[in-house]
Amino acid sequence: MIEQLNAWFADHDPDVIVGWSVIQFDLRVLQKAADANSVQLLLGRERRPIAWRTHPGRQGYLFAPMPGRVVVDGIEALRAGMWSFPSFSLEAVSQKLLGEGKEIGDAYDKMAEIERRYQEDKPALASYNIRDCALVLRIFDKLELLPFVLERAQTTGLQVDHFGGSIAAFSHHYLPRMHRLGYVAPNVGDIAAKAFPGGYVMDSTPGFYDSVVVLDYKSLYPSIIRTFLVDPVGLAEGESTDIQIGLVQGPQGTLFSREKHCLPDIVTTLSNARDEAKRGRNQPLSQALKLLMNSFAGVLGASECRFFNPKLVSAVTLRGHEVMKLTRTFVELRGYQVIYGDTDSIFIWLKRTYSNAEAHTIAASLVQEINAWWTRKLREEQQLENFLEIEFDTHYAKFFMPTIRGSDVGSKKRYAGLSIDEEGREEMVYRGLEMARSDWTPLARQFQEGLLSRIFHGEPYRAFVTDYARSMLDGQMDALLVYRKRLRHRLDAYEVNVPPQVRAARIADAHNAKLNRPQQYQRGGWIQYVMTQSGPEPLEARHSRIDYEHYLVKQLQPIADAILQPLGDSFVALTSAQKVLF
Repeated sequence: MIEQLNAWFADHDPDVIVGWSVIQFDLRVLQKAADANSVQLLLGRERRPIAWRTHPGRQGYLFAPMPGRVVVDGIEALRAGMWSFPSFSLEAVSQKLLGEGKEIGDAYDKMAEIERRYQEDKPALASYNIRDCALVLRIFDKLELLPFVLERAQTTGLQVDHFGGSIAAFSHHYLPRMHRLGYVAPNVGDIAAKAFPGGYVMDSTPGFYDSVVVLDYKSLYPSIIRTFLVDPVGLAEGESTDIQIGLVQGPQGTLFSREKHCLPDIVTTLSNARDEAKRGRNQPLSQALKLLMNSFAGVLGASECRFFNPKLVSAVTLRGHEVMKLTRTFVELRGYQVIYGDTDSIFIWLKRTYSNAEAHTIAASLVQEINAWWTRKLREEQQLENFLEIEFDTHYAKFFMPTIRGSDVGSKKRYAGLSIDEEGREEMVYRGLEMARSDWTPLARQFQEGLLSRIFHGEPYRAFVTDYARSMLDGQMDALLVYRKRLRHRLDAYEVNVPPQVRAARIADAHNAKLNRPQQYQRGGWIQYVMTQSGPEPLEARHSRIDYEHYLVKQLQPIADAILQPLGDSFVALTSAQKVLF
């Protein structure tokens, strides 16, 4: 089989090999099979072997450079493009993106069925494998992953199969420019690592609101670099002169040269290229350029980078604080209220209910006024060209900002809203709430979505709360009670603090051992379990009755109270009045 595979690669001569965990699983398994049979695996051009090497920082993680070919792993490409999924398994991603999955779903049935097909029906086994390949290709096609990694390689200067590498990409663009200005780069570690301010997150004002608009600064940190000329060479020039006239003054006493700098020009070039990519509807290139520009501030704050300098990264982040605070003042002087802000976004309550068209008009006017104000202010005060640009993002006809659980303080990075676009299309949006988090049960997420939807649409909600709780207690929602959590370490690594998912995994693998099944969880992974009257039990080995009181108190009540308390209601008040619940 290995020899036939070698011949296939030689005959078809592919440029790119794609797959799902293709290096860590597929190619590794093939290499082990070849070694075990004392034959060579020659998948590279001119029948050359894979040049295997290990990752210096990730134990057991391998690279598989293949002479003359590029290997692109779907999982790594998704993460590089900032796509996010609760699970990156092929089954989970294909179900999410394509609405369908593998031929065999259940983990235990899969192993048994694969073995049966191998022994009794090899064409069916081939069909299973071909479907996996088809799913991978369709995902690559739907998200344009291959064009994305190719465009990313062009913009970063890194190899197509090199994921991560923000520091290397920065150096690729920066080093030649600074050399032309007569500078050499510092060494890694020349400046000791220390903390610096992060992005600005405003205190929120919790509650329910009508007519909230969100404005967002376009590429805030790259725009700050361009506008205020934040740059390693510019800082060195500013610090080397006693004459401060003509220098750009930054936070914490930093001074930047107006004439000698590299990074602002790099960002300008990339920004213009991104605008051109957007006009040409080249989404892969636009995404690659956006990610590269947005990584620059982070690189300046990475101690592993030779350009690391807390003064530099603070000149960006603290300027971001200033931008957001001044924007808030500007908005509130016009009679509106800022109820939240996060790094580059500002949430504005218009103080009364407006129609969708009116809210969009107000937002457009604010955008125009804020951008014009920045242009005047920067020109008059510092003779700087303004590249700060705020844009309209969303209009929420209804908006909810919760409190931190157990307090009256508004939460951060957690909210929900009913957004309406210019065509009047509605969408429920959840950020950071239980609805958007995989560590809560489907019971909790479905309850939160249903409750907020009713409140946002002005529909009665009290009967929904009591009926939902009653149905759960009556056993009608058992399929929604499943926790799905990740085991981040080996099972034997949990000795003192043993969380529920670990207890469930140990029960599952003890059960697997009795049935001569493979033990699924010894090296980590994802476990599904329910809370029973005997504690957490895995789906594959549940014997005890479900602890419905746990779900009532730990899943439904916290969500309900966070939403109902601003309305003067509570979960206990609604459910205790229904004797049938208890």
